[in-house]
Amino acid sequence: MFLSNTSSSHDQPLDPADAATLAREEASEVERFLAFRPNHAETPLRSLPALAREFEVKSIHIKDESHRLGLGSFKALGGSYAVVRLLLEHASNKLGRAVDISEVGTPAIREIARSLTVGCATDGNHGRSVAAGAQMVGAKAVIFVHSGVTDERVQAIARFGAEIVRVPGTYDDSVAVADKVCQDNHWIVVSDTSWLGYERIPGLVMQGYTAMLNEILRQQPEAPTHVFIQAGVGGLAAAVAGYFDVVFGKSRPTFVVVEPERAACLYQSAIAGAPIKIAHGEPTIMAMLECYEPSLVAWRILSRKADAFMMVGEEGAAAAMRRLAHPTGDDPAIVAGESGAAGLAGLWRAAKSSAARESLGLNQASRVLLINTEGATDQKRYTEIVGASPANILA
Repeated sequence: MFLSNTSSSHDQPLDPADAATLAREEASEVERFLAFRPNHAETPLRSLPALAREFEVKSIHIKDESHRLGLGSFKALGGSYAVVRLLLEHASNKLGRAVDISEVGTPAIREIARSLTVGCATDGNHGRSVAAGAQMVGAKAVIFVHSGVTDERVQAIARFGAEIVRVPGTYDDSVAVADKVCQDNHWIVVSDTSWLGYERIPGLVMQGYTAMLNEILRQQPEAPTHVFIQAGVGGLAAAVAGYFDVVFGKSRPTFVVVEPERAACLYQSAIAGAPIKIAHGEPTIMAMLECYEPSLVAWRILSRKADAFMMVGEEGAAAAMRRLAHPTGDDPAIVAGESGAAGLAGLWRAAKSSAARESLGLNQASRVLLINTEGATDQKRYTEIVGASPANILA
């Protein structure tokens, strides 16, 4: 369940294009874009001192993305940002001049936006972000959802005016259908996963996440020594690993990728030494991470900058949700969805293993960073697992 990265590419320099995408200057430009969102505010970085004492580390901080832009997930950053960037590029080409984010609400730019349709496949959060971005600029959105996406998550996407297309099968099936339908209709695919020949737009989605990382560096009193980040196709994990490599260089934190045991495509790719598609099995409660094939861009970064890969089980994720909801000592209560708590589940498993602690150099001087990637995006399921509603947890 724990695998050190022993590939020949480990700790090799980032591809120049990836380093440029994840540069701190680009992250600051993403933040400038966010300033034009009416509900923009930095999300909090919470300290968990009681949990740090229990896990025998110096500190644990968790970035709480359950508050992000009213969408309840870090994905509010990536998809929306990519949609806005693509509109500005389209408008610049149409008008023959550079168009800035400050012009998005003007009649001329909204008229151009009305001619655009964006589409994507989603487990829930990315599609909601793309739909919100399209609504913000005045474009159309068509979102493809697979069989495992709950009705509550579908309704949350539809509230932004998106057309919903149900696709039988898994997330990977919905990615294939979305790509074909969008190409047939000359729509723009805004995917958070990449494949051969399709990398630039997923790179913009990843770039959108870096605004969160700029915030973390401003908020955390000391730089982290260890980062545990959950992964589906790997976009967020790669963005965090690549950004910290650009910022810290040889002093970057030890980076651990955490996946569900039932959908560990990155873990299995690390074993194989190349990105592979794994077989679809029993669904996981960590629905936002239920992916069976890595993003090629994400793999290119993680094969170099992830130090270890690990898997967590269903009960591990549920226990982490409950621990955040019902903390001990001075730790604050945090509402984390099934996927949002997976990074903590990984840390929990590693902290209780002497072999993992030794391999990672996890000790009483360690400063650990986690990200709560989503809140209770499915409130019924959250209440069933935690034993209380999100409102009661934070009351």
